[in-house]
Amino acid sequence: MSFQINPGEMTLRELRLLYREEQKITLKSDAWEIIHQSRNVVDTITGEGQTVYGINTGFGLLAQTSIPEDQLELLQTNLVMSHSTGVGRPITDDVVRLIYALKVSSLAQGYSGIRASTIETFLKFINAGLIAEIPRKGSVGASGDLAPLAHMTAAIMGEGFVNLNGERMTAKEGLDKSGLKPLKLSSKEGLAFLNGTQVSTALALKGLFQAEDVFASAVVSGSMSVDALMGSVAPFDKRIHIARGQPGQITISQKYLSLLSGSEINLAHHDCEKVQDPYSLRCQPQVMGAVLDIINNAASTLIIEANAVTDNPLIFTDNGDVISGGNFHAEPVAFAADILAMAICEIASISERRLAILVDPKMSDLPAFLVKNSGVNSGFMIAQVSAAALVSENRTMSHPSSVDSIPTSANQEDHVSMATYGARRLTDLAFNSATVIGVELLAAAQGIDFRAPHKTSPVLQKVHSKIRERVPHYTVDRFFAPDMEQATNMVLEGDFSDHIIDILPSGNM
Repeated sequence: MSFQINPGEMTLRELRLLYREEQKITLKSDAWEIIHQSRNVVDTITGEGQTVYGINTGFGLLAQTSIPEDQLELLQTNLVMSHSTGVGRPITDDVVRLIYALKVSSLAQGYSGIRASTIETFLKFINAGLIAEIPRKGSVGASGDLAPLAHMTAAIMGEGFVNLNGERMTAKEGLDKSGLKPLKLSSKEGLAFLNGTQVSTALALKGLFQAEDVFASAVVSGSMSVDALMGSVAPFDKRIHIARGQPGQITISQKYLSLLSGSEINLAHHDCEKVQDPYSLRCQPQVMGAVLDIINNAASTLIIEANAVTDNPLIFTDNGDVISGGNFHAEPVAFAADILAMAICEIASISERRLAILVDPKMSDLPAFLVKNSGVNSGFMIAQVSAAALVSENRTMSHPSSVDSIPTSANQEDHVSMATYGARRLTDLAFNSATVIGVELLAAAQGIDFRAPHKTSPVLQKVHSKIRERVPHYTVDRFFAPDMEQATNMVLEGDFSDHIIDILPSGNM
């Protein structure tokens, strides 16, 4: 597959596909002219001996220091080497692919003064399948993601490490095996590569895509739990939600009705005496509708940021102005990551409450812990305990990162966003929540089994069958962790997202 970058106009759907699988990256042909025009401004400045920040000066607190023309290449090289201070395990390949695309899009919009040949070298590096080894820790999300982007840039220059076809090697060796020469930076180019929010944005995009899959799976698992617990569909009546007016609530209530439509289980208890279900069943549209609105809001911010120019200084080709600003400050990403964290946490929180009902015979009218001959068999007892532990962990991780700031660079950079950590922790939150929802899917499928001969809805029967292809009915106690892992992977792989994708951002943005 091939992904053509139209600078500043990438879609969430395109980026989600790139996140899911490796693709060759190309640049829209009409982008090259503005790249040349932008570089001409830089060449004019250096040729005329003007002193302009970022082109022939030091950086940060050293911005007043002029650099002679014969040392400009060394200046840019030193910038990359000195900023390569990341620590921790490498960022995963799926995020690195997103970083590449976002950085190419930003550089190709004509505000960075980078040479066309440099972008060509970058594209060759990407399309050779070289994955820069970028440590995940070390960015505060302002002045750009300096350390991680420095490691990316260093790899293109033949420094540091890369992965090629799953094998770790030095960047120099990777370039040699790919038939490529190390990039030599010219004036402004090191700064253009290092300034930007591409790392925090790529991490947040992965968090968004995982949040979509977790959300979709939770709507499916919540619907299955309604049937497994012989709950009412009356709370999903559209009139209730129109009366309130919250858009996500209105939209998602109809998804629940659609998923449950035609259920024999529901018809079998149509005239039962139960008046109301617990909130975790009855209030799903209110909770998940609010989550949907949050996901949409975060997605709107992140797709803007994915297409943004976050370099500094910016070059304006219409009049040759070079203006220093602060687009590298990742506060929008930090806020988007924080609200996504809360949303992901809440998805798992309400899911665990439904799971608690499913395993409780006093509330579920099902065998204790969803297994026959309970007592000898513990069934889902400790699976629910694990889910509770993960929900608690999520609550701690959901503390907003954006409210923290530690001044850096001798107080020149005195307020930072902490967006990179805020975005990075979304993956851990999503894994925890996917596990909780995976356990609910298994528990709800178990509950539906016990409702035989009555069947769930045609749609949920297909879901049930998909689950049973990977995890059999729980008859007696067995080593349970692999079953939970299978269910978690189904959530994270988006196995249930087709039912909801039309209302999710990556389905329509």
